[in-house]
Amino acid sequence: MKIDLTDTTASKINKALVRGRRAIGTPAVGMVLTLVIVTDEENAYDALKAANDASREHPSRTLVVIKRVSRSPRDRTSSRLDAEVRVGADAGTGETVVLRLYGEVSDHADSVVLPLLLPDAPVVVWWPVNAPLDPAKDPLGALAQRRVTDTYAAEQPVRELSARADAYTPGDTDLSWTRITPWRSMLAAALDQVLCEVKAVEVEGEEFNPSCELLAMWLADRLDVPVKRSLSSGPGLTAVRMDTSQGPIALDRADGSLATLSIEGQPDRAVALKRRETAELIAEELRRLDPDDTYASALRYGVDRLTCQTLAESPVDEAAAEPAKKTPAKKSTAAASAPASAKKAAK
Repeated sequence: MKIDLTDTTASKINKALVRGRRAIGTPAVGMVLTLVIVTDEENAYDALKAANDASREHPSRTLVVIKRVSRSPRDRTSSRLDAEVRVGADAGTGETVVLRLYGEVSDHADSVVLPLLLPDAPVVVWWPVNAPLDPAKDPLGALAQRRVTDTYAAEQPVRELSARADAYTPGDTDLSWTRITPWRSMLAAALDQVLCEVKAVEVEGEEFNPSCELLAMWLADRLDVPVKRSLSSGPGLTAVRMDTSQGPIALDRADGSLATLSIEGQPDRAVALKRRETAELIAEELRRLDPDDTYASALRYGVDRLTCQTLAESPVDEAAAEPAKKTPAKKSTAAASAPASAKKAAK
């Protein structure tokens, strides 16, 4: 069921939500949180689809905030709020309100969202694109317990990671970090199988993918060993190789779906390590609303300690790009010097 409201107010939107629930026969509210999505018109459909899919695991009230650009000076001085209320099958397992803000009201989105939040329920704010440099100080971010950004959507992802580290506040997280959860789990499990000392690590992946840097920073932070960041043609992360006192350990995923885990003295084994959709990533982030201390520690380790120069600042020219498909160019840097035990990596 959809209810369109033009030039409306938050009070009228709340009344429409109650009216919609009664019309479909579910007057009670059974939602566990409020998810606020701050996006533009271009990315609203994909973000809302991912949120609706995630609502099967986390029934929530989803508020989509779209700030419309006014074309003339006169339009910019006037204010208008249009809303589209969705309940029932059109809103997954929760409720959805699409808010389109025009004119001066765009600068006060928090005053529109605040009356629509579920009482006594956690609030999560997600920026699929164009996230603020300091999410915790953003008016909408200040309303939330968790603030989700995605550095993969930034024009210069590696530089964005540095900005995120400088502005980090407990409750901040990044979908680029969420993407490497299976990698971290698999690597920790591999080190649990072998009593060894890790001497050096190499992380290989495509250039403009901040998940590669985050995984490298996590390994450098937890293991306290030299980490080499190498480039490949992708997709995404392609391999992690560890030099240990008991021989090499490698997790290699060349096709973005199936990986091969190799441990010295053991037969190679195939492990599922597919690239996940946004809905799965959001669902994972909504499972925990407490600060992610492991992410904070890895982020604060610093991209500059992994590379001598920012990868995004040195584009590959066409002449060098062709041979790079056959033999990926590699850039190496040391993160630290002392070896560490496998038990420390599994923490």
